[in-house]
Amino acid sequence: MTSTLSLEQQQQLRRLLENGLPLTSRPYQTFAEQINSTEQAVIAHVKDLDQQGLFRRFGIVVKHRALGINANVMLVMDIEDERVHQLGKALGQAPGVNLCYRRPRRPGWPYNLFCMVHGRDRQAVEAHVAELLTQHNILHRPHHLLFSTRAFKQRGARYSQAGAV
Repeated sequence: MTSTLSLEQQQQLRRLLENGLPLTSRPYQTFAEQINSTEQAVIAHVKDLDQQGLFRRFGIVVKHRALGINANVMLVMDIEDERVHQLGKALGQAPGVNLCYRRPRRPGWPYNLFCMVHGRDRQAVEAHVAELLTQHNILHRPHHLLFSTRAFKQRGARYSQAGAV
């Protein structure tokens, strides 16, 4: 499908989408007004972007600290290479694990599997992590808990020219 939006309008819309949907009953109408178009044209273009596979998911960024979830830990683990894929998938599906990903080991940093766990207090998070490690039989593997001490920024990804790094 060919977009009825001009190239400039398409770029403006991408920047708007990166900032999230406005909290209105008709967010695409709000976008249309901002780029001098119609709600139908905006919806059609968003559908076109989705059909092109440019959206992995449409979600929200929850400001968890505002909800009282202040104990945030990155569990870093040194997992055997032959087990890391299987274990990463299992931990990624475990309740309480918000992110789980593999990274390459670096000199002086032997950890290759990372899991983010959030909770209301440090003791509850530590107990949950100990339960995960025991449940998956990896309590004996080298690991560390890296608790957040300060939040500097939290937002969704940016890909447009203005937001790209």
